Amino acid sequence: MTLPTESVSLETLQRFDRPGPRYTSYPTAVEFHDGVGEGEYRAMLAEVDRLADTPLSLYVHIPFCEHRCHFCACHVIATPHAEVAARYLDYLKREISEVASQLPNRREVVQLHWGGGTPTYLTPAQIEGLTAHIRSHFTLLEGAELAIEVDPRVTTCEHLDTLGSLGFNRLSLGVQDFSVSVQEAIGRGQTFEETAELVRHAREIGFHDGINFDLVYGLPRQRTETFDDALDRVLELAPDRLAVYSFAFVPWVKSNQRRLETEEFPEPASKLELYLTALGRLLGAGYVAIGMDHFAVPDDELAVAARQGRLERNFMGYTVKPVSTMIGFGVSAIGDLVDGYFQNCKKLSTYYEALDAGRLPVERGCLLDDDDRLRRHVIMQLMCNFRVEKKAVDDLFGIDFNRYFRSSIPRLAELEDEGFVMNGDAAVEVVGDGRLFVRNAAMAFDRYLEAKAETKSAFSRTV
Repeated sequence: MTLPTESVSLETLQRFDRPGPRYTSYPTAVEFHDGVGEGEYRAMLAEVDRLADTPLSLYVHIPFCEHRCHFCACHVIATPHAEVAARYLDYLKREISEVASQLPNRREVVQLHWGGGTPTYLTPAQIEGLTAHIRSHFTLLEGAELAIEVDPRVTTCEHLDTLGSLGFNRLSLGVQDFSVSVQEAIGRGQTFEETAELVRHAREIGFHDGINFDLVYGLPRQRTETFDDALDRVLELAPDRLAVYSFAFVPWVKSNQRRLETEEFPEPASKLELYLTALGRLLGAGYVAIGMDHFAVPDDELAVAARQGRLERNFMGYTVKPVSTMIGFGVSAIGDLVDGYFQNCKKLSTYYEALDAGRLPVERGCLLDDDDRLRRHVIMQLMCNFRVEKKAVDDLFGIDFNRYFRSSIPRLAELEDEGFVMNGDAAVEVVGDGRLFVRNAAMAFDRYLEAKAETKSAFSRTV
């Protein structure tokens, strides 16, 4: 892929930089509603249990952090009182047990991901106890991906030793930016030294090819020069994977972001230059671009899958695990169950009340119709592999691609005119530097964006 700094003008980047979904799901979470609840969830679990041909993916949400960073848009409960975790774990285990009881014939798991919040807010003993409970109800297959998000500020070597002994093989470290000034602006305070020590110990105990860094561009006080310095330090630590996210400023959704000084944000043109800086440095260092915002070393399984056109995508990001069902556990967790998405209560007290009443704590979701399933397939093919084979879609769904998408295809025209998309007889393909704008291409096939343009304010920028 030619570096966009050589072939894509800043004006072009600005023109295509617009609000749009990240497509970790389709339909996206803005389409979830409270007309889908526990009854539909139990019915879908029964359907999942009958489809015992593939293993499961499990997501576990640990919402707690010692304090909330100003930039954070995750579902977080900030408290220094660690005892709150003990009660939460009791309820979380109850939910896991009840869901497992609905899946007597389908317990094999190929992917387990703990997110947050800060999962390492838990003590090593609590992590051991929760893992044991999961293993008592589900079978983690040999070669399964066991991933956990860790905050270097609170994660100890004892945490890592425990995780290694339990079989966890992937660590995702929040970094954002190593600049002291930027971290001060976002209320984080994470030093390079503590991050480096965590990475050193992780590799020492066996995490040789499972370390991911999350970086964010567009934060207050970020400048090209300082971000370039931060990238020097990132490359010094040589993570196996990186995710480089555009900062989503949504203070109307996340009130903690109101603490940010908006006059300290980089201008739109400067923000795009930050992205180009990261892209150029990472590709120049030998990383392979994966999908829209992920990078991996060339022999990483994501990079191999991308070359072979078999990349998958779910709520945790890009993956090589071809699962049809992801079960979400914990407050605010989202599950993807074949023909529907189901999200748990976002409020901790409501989550507890549901389980106390013997109910599964689902409060909203979305059931998919035939059109949703078709468009989801097309969008995910674009997001993962940048190409949709028309005949394959015709055969899979019994349609004529060009006729079915006769209102969608014209919306690709702007990208086609720039040479970023090719709409041929055989396929729709995002080509060359058009991969920077893959979200824009996917949006052409999103019927909900067409019908409800006002929802675009809920999304981050596409570049």
